[in-house]
Amino acid sequence: MDLVDKTEGASGGFELVRLKNGEPSVRCLTHHETMHVGTGPVTEAAALHVCQQRIVERARARTGGPMVIWDVGLGPAGNAIATLEALRGVDAAVELHSFEVATDVLEFALCHSGELGYMAGWEEALRGLLQTGEARPLPNVRWVLHRGDYAVRMADAPPPEAIYHDPYSPARNPGMWSLEVFRAARERVGEGVCLLTNYTRSTAVRVTLALAGWYVGLGVATGEKEQTTIAASRPGMLALPLGRDWLRRVRASTNAAPQRGARYERGPVSDADFEMLTALPQFAG
Repeated sequence: MDLVDKTEGASGGFELVRLKNGEPSVRCLTHHETMHVGTGPVTEAAALHVCQQRIVERARARTGGPMVIWDVGLGPAGNAIATLEALRGVDAAVELHSFEVATDVLEFALCHSGELGYMAGWEEALRGLLQTGEARPLPNVRWVLHRGDYAVRMADAPPPEAIYHDPYSPARNPGMWSLEVFRAARERVGEGVCLLTNYTRSTAVRVTLALAGWYVGLGVATGEKEQTTIAASRPGMLALPLGRDWLRRVRASTNAAPQRGARYERGPVSDADFEMLTALPQFAG
């Protein structure tokens, strides 16, 4: 990756870099992670979240109020803007709720909107979101920003039908991938229908999601990853659900223990956790 520009901010600073395919993206200097490293911000977001979740089709089919999307880890707004682009001209009400502990990265990206490209036409909405916490980027879309701890602020948003789970990696931000956070999100969904998509293929993350009450499956390929992870609130929603054969991989893995709390720890799954996993409805049959 080639360095294009660099700045320091309250959360440690960011770089504007160019990916292998020539697209620009943002790299966090604190976490040493490049966002949407595989294919670029909007390309990856469209495949991983918008298309895989069939956002447009589900929004059109929605009755009784707007479709609620949780954008967890707003970052430089790649996922949110991919959603807005897909919803252009769609006659369906949507509420997009973006969660971010700090907006430094979005402010940096907005200063480089010309170089990044994908923000073109959305700058006014982004500025309004940062200034007031809410914007109307499209006539049918209400966009709300929730600043602060996701585990706390999720209570301020209506129950989701789609979750884009896109924080920094488990190694860099373990608390956001914890059993407690995934369980809290699942409890907010309640009896509703919801899909959760994310970029990882980690066995530990999949175990954590399952123990938190989600049905877990194989997600689409993005960039250099041949698969990602998708989870659902109900059985039958997944095209490729994990089966009992996957349990052998869990048992053999040296990194299958569910994430608990904010301290990142790798290790094999315990006997107790494995027993709970095998007893879940997804694997008990």
